Amino acid sequence: MTGDRRPGRVRRTAQASALLVAALVLAGCSSSPDGSDGPTSGAATATASSTGPGSASAGPTPSPSTASAGSSAGALPGTTPCDGCLDVVVSGDLLVHPQLWDQAAVDATVTGKGALDFEPLLAGQRPYLATADLAICHLETPVAGPDGPFSGYPQFNVPPQILTAAADVGYDACTSASNHSIDAGTEGLLRTLAALDAAGLEHTGSYATEEEAAQVLILDQPEARVAVIEATYGLNGLVPDQPWRVDLLDADVMIAKARAARAAGADVVLGAVHAGDEYVPTPNAQQVEIAHALADSGEFDLLYGHHAHTVQPIENYNGTWIVYGLGNGVTELSPVYDVNNEGLTVRASFSRDDAGAWSVSDLVWLPSLIERDPYRWCALAPGRPPGECSSPEREAASRERTRSVVESLGAREAGARPWDLSEGAGSR
Repeated sequence: MTGDRRPGRVRRTAQASALLVAALVLAGCSSSPDGSDGPTSGAATATASSTGPGSASAGPTPSPSTASAGSSAGALPGTTPCDGCLDVVVSGDLLVHPQLWDQAAVDATVTGKGALDFEPLLAGQRPYLATADLAICHLETPVAGPDGPFSGYPQFNVPPQILTAAADVGYDACTSASNHSIDAGTEGLLRTLAALDAAGLEHTGSYATEEEAAQVLILDQPEARVAVIEATYGLNGLVPDQPWRVDLLDADVMIAKARAARAAGADVVLGAVHAGDEYVPTPNAQQVEIAHALADSGEFDLLYGHHAHTVQPIENYNGTWIVYGLGNGVTELSPVYDVNNEGLTVRASFSRDDAGAWSVSDLVWLPSLIERDPYRWCALAPGRPPGECSSPEREAASRERTRSVVESLGAREAGARPWDLSEGAGSR
């Protein structure tokens, strides 16, 4: 790999699938809950409890944030890595539409890197990912072969070169369970997993074999062992050939997986939830219920989400950080929803207490925009000159909209803050 990849730093451990099976039996859980959701509407599909795009609220508003004294954020300085800490970066959906692969074709004529080159689209993420021990993306769609044929909404089958670019700019792993996971059938899902492997990206959420589905992804880091557990609310009404093919949302199953990961030696457990109402900045009832249940289990150290295609709040719920929605990492420009073009990148720093237990000791968030002519991911970081991403007016509106949403459940009071790269990052 090229760019900021850090060879040999991430590897899949030998998983203890028997521990997971035992945990599921003890919990009385099924490993294949029904999460189908019917036809799509918009770039993806709203949950069964959806009130529809544009609704002011879908489901009850979460309770005010409560930060515990033992895990409040803001204890560490800026983005400068601390000695012995574990820094994890997560970002929004990789949602590739035809406009983006048209841009990649143009960029390839300049860079000479094959027929399609997505690296210029993602290049702005590089300095932020370089601060991470572990950087995790979310792949929203299946991928086709390198030469296509490609397709966009409503049933995606996108260029696999997006994964090569993601690895090149510094991602180490991707979650892969979404409502679009089986848009291209089992063949497309298997092709996607093979493309992730070829790009050197670890992955979880969808599976090639039942044996892999019974495992929990644990990524070994020099500082700690990190488990990643992800699931989606549904599959747009499509039915997989096997019930274990894609992880569907079930709090009990996810908690059982987390316990199995702990038993297998995981120090830090991350939970990713693919759910929400499209373009609605408020988490819906399903998101809140699942996230709070996972947090209440005491098995998860950080929870975050995808699918709404808009930034959603950050909450410190009884000491556990929940990032409800990271918006879009890459996407086309929506002519209707400005929020569709916005995203959030979050870096969580984990540190150990005297007893050896890990928790989030610092949480920073970064707003971003996708702009065109050419299409590029662009950070709206503090201290950057206005007008670098878009017009100063549009940048200011996007910054304020993102800030107001992110902080609406008390994130600022709990210690989360904007990510300022000028504080001194990129030293890893």
